Amino acid sequence: MSHAMSDDQVAGELKKMTMFIRQEALEKAKEIQIKADEEFAIEKSKLVRQETSSIDSQYEKKFKQASMSQQITRSTLANKTRLKVLSARQELLNDLFEKARDQLKSYSEDKSKYQEICKNLILEGLYALNEDKVAVRARKEDYEVVKKSIDDAMKEYKEKVSKDVEIQLDEKNPQPEALSGGVSIVGTGGKIDINNTFEERLKLLETDALPMVRTSLFGKNENRKFYD
Repeated sequence: MSHAMSDDQVAGELKKMTMFIRQEALEKAKEIQIKADEEFAIEKSKLVRQETSSIDSQYEKKFKQASMSQQITRSTLANKTRLKVLSARQELLNDLFEKARDQLKSYSEDKSKYQEICKNLILEGLYALNEDKVAVRARKEDYEVVKKSIDDAMKEYKEKVSKDVEIQLDEKNPQPEALSGGVSIVGTGGKIDINNTFEERLKLLETDALPMVRTSLFGKNENRKFYD
């Protein structure tokens, strides 16, 4: 037979149950807190890694952009400097050849030397044409000198190649008086004209001798691999 519990006994049991439930709740709450802290730490670590990765990516991108911008700036400055140097060099070469053009007329002032020069220019045309009959064109003011040059050239040509050649001074088609001197040798019935005027010879010199002149003035181009 069971005995009824007294009020004190009931109060004691209720207190025990309350304490047990409270203890269970505290332990459960602690367990939940620990799990929440772990999940928070994991999520925090994940977020930190993501942010770090994002920052690294942004930094790398900005670094690449800055590096590229620096390379472009350096390349632009190098090209501008190179163009300035090339422009200055070309200006110097132009000035050099311009001074040479200004001196061309002086070569026709000494008639004896000029006669020899014209003779050699005529001979050069004779050797190139290799014809029996040619015409020579000159400035009107040079006719007297050129006629002597023609006689000298015919004589020397015969001595060198054992062959006669007829040379006529083409007075119907004189060279422009604005030229500094020299002659043209015309062959094949007027179809071939070897222009040996001073101006034309200087043009050829500018083209043919320019690399040598450039090297003499500025030295060899270390970046150039091939030469004509």
